[in-house]
Amino acid sequence: LSLGCGARAAPIPAAELDRPPTAERVAALQAEAAGGGWKAVAQELRGAAVGLYERDRPAAQAWYYLFRWADWFGQTEADAVPRWVAAVQRARAGNANMPTQYATGPEPLGDLWPAELRAFAMGSADFSEQFFTLLSPLDQPAMVQSILADLWRRNPAEFKEYASLALAIAVVYDVPPPPDWPHGQVSQQALSRQLPPPADVFGFFVKSDRAGATLYRLRQLPAADLKFVVDTTATFEELTWAQKAGSTSLATLGRLYDLVRYRRDRLVSRVAMWPLPTYRLPEIVAAGGICVDQAYFAATVGKGRGVPTLLFRGAGLDGRHAWFGYLSAPNRWTLDCGRYAEQKLIAGYAFDPQTWTNISDHEIAFLSEGFRRLPLYRTSVRHAQFAEVYLAGGDFAAAARAARSAVNVEPRNLPAWVLLIGALQRRPAPAPEVEGVLQEAARAFQRYPDLEAEFRNAYIGSLRARGETSLADQLERGAAQKYAGGRQDLSVQEARDMLRRSLEKDTLDDRIRTYYRVLKTYGPGAGMDFYDQIVAPFVDHLLQNDRATEAVQAVAQARRTLRVEANGQLDAELTALAERAQKAQH
Repeated sequence: LSLGCGARAAPIPAAELDRPPTAERVAALQAEAAGGGWKAVAQELRGAAVGLYERDRPAAQAWYYLFRWADWFGQTEADAVPRWVAAVQRARAGNANMPTQYATGPEPLGDLWPAELRAFAMGSADFSEQFFTLLSPLDQPAMVQSILADLWRRNPAEFKEYASLALAIAVVYDVPPPPDWPHGQVSQQALSRQLPPPADVFGFFVKSDRAGATLYRLRQLPAADLKFVVDTTATFEELTWAQKAGSTSLATLGRLYDLVRYRRDRLVSRVAMWPLPTYRLPEIVAAGGICVDQAYFAATVGKGRGVPTLLFRGAGLDGRHAWFGYLSAPNRWTLDCGRYAEQKLIAGYAFDPQTWTNISDHEIAFLSEGFRRLPLYRTSVRHAQFAEVYLAGGDFAAAARAARSAVNVEPRNLPAWVLLIGALQRRPAPAPEVEGVLQEAARAFQRYPDLEAEFRNAYIGSLRARGETSLADQLERGAAQKYAGGRQDLSVQEARDMLRRSLEKDTLDDRIRTYYRVLKTYGPGAGMDFYDQIVAPFVDHLLQNDRATEAVQAVAQARRTLRVEANGQLDAELTALAERAQKAQH
């Protein structure tokens, strides 16, 4: 009754804080929130968790998760959804299938869940860890809550048994996929991009797992892996067919790619789009297809067998190549099934079904290495979590200290580096100090070229901002030489950035000189990606500025510099571009 009148609950005894929260404490907190709201509860739990962390008490993380639940439950739809919309816009992660408006109300997110589900979540260390480490700013918060609530109401006992599966479905099904998912070489009429009802997906995979039709026991996989199982638009009839027709072991799953007969006639006649009116697994294997159909078939059959899979697609819709990868053993991915030898230096594109953006190279490597399940990484995460708490509270010095502890324990903790740099910038620290940390981060990720390039480019950008342009140019050239042999996609990125800066500030004659310098430095041995991002756009730029003669010369020099195979795709596109430039001369 006193809680109902808004009175504060008694402070949590210190002895109780030395152990994980009990079911009784969770029930008391729910009662307290019913009277005074979740925000007041969150504030109380924040102080308790921070105090435990600063005294290095073992129970700190358990109380931290309790704080996170209270903070999460206390957000209203009217606050959380607009923040999500802003995050999607910053990341350019929207797609044409997403609604343009979202109705929101004043209800706290916690009210979307029954009290029993809140109690389960707050009392489960494993579910709490998975929820708050997997959740992304690009996940629609109200929909994640609603999907989990619906799955709980469907069958609470099954939810508890398959909580990771439920979470994976929630973060994948919270927004519709883009029109070009899973790939763009099949029409909307032949393949619906509509996801099935989440409850039906949950029921199908629970039934499949219990029947022994999956190659993994789905109860044993984390949601971070399971999100690559549930991201399918295939019908349940097709997935059942896949369970009977697909590989019977993980060791042979890669051979699924070659079950689809390659249709060379489609390649010769440049028929990139699927020619039949429907696109179902039995039809694909019967009719044959090109590489993207082989990859789709193999990846989808794998999902039907409960195996996390990724479909890698090449640039554009011209069938340059596609392959697939799968979780071939716990913590280990095989990522090159069906990949041609000449594609080894080119990074493919694969959708992250949680965000419907392209999954990064380093994230694929992190998944494969599995280090995020090790005790050291979990210790690092604990420091990073409290760094985030300090940062949100405006204590930038404490945030920097906690983030530094995190990266010292596990240098591959990417969010911790971001927190450390953000805390230093907001403190604010002198530019050379921040640059030193950017260099540290680049060295920490030497094995992950996309991350190394990101931190190194931030360092170079900081140098440029304070006038150190000569050193910045020198570092940029060194990066080009480093990536020229092993990561042509990153070399192309460097080349594109240099040309972009020239287009923004130089005269046209200087832009032409920059093009040839970029071509000489980054172009030897490069292929289609360089053509797409450097050659074709710059030739179009010249034509738009009535410099047709220079455009013809630019194409000719590109042909002499790039790796052009006779009668190949690049050969054909360079020829077409040269003809267009020559016509503009007359």
